[in-house]
Amino acid sequence: MYGRYGVDKLFYALVVLYFILTGINSFLRLWPIYLVGLAVIGFALFRVLSRNIYKRQREGQAFEKQWNKIKTKCRLYKKRFEDRKTHCFRKCPRCKAMLRLPKRKGRHTAVCPRCRHEFPIRVLF
Repeated sequence: MYGRYGVDKLFYALVVLYFILTGINSFLRLWPIYLVGLAVIGFALFRVLSRNIYKRQREGQAFEKQWNKIKTKCRLYKKRFEDRKTHCFRKCPRCKAMLRLPKRKGRHTAVCPRCRHEFPIRVLF
């Protein structure tokens, strides 16, 4: 395999997508899902055996960029879910920054650390 691109994270993601589509298709038995699965695994093999390393690297970098955005969002939602009992999350009306505030019942004023805007908040539960 000298001179070939080889495997990377996009290859693994395509293989996982193929197995997911195959698992779904084992229950539904729809030929469009089967064709999409074949196209996905075909593209994955094409990328592994490709000699145009520069283009495959650019594809991999674009995938990494999008994947990192998704991972960051998931981490944020996980952290918010873990802190849901002790903190509340509000957006600043001026700069739209997400603020993590201690959860105290009642009406309070919050100060945005980014733009120093004071705004009222109300915590019910």
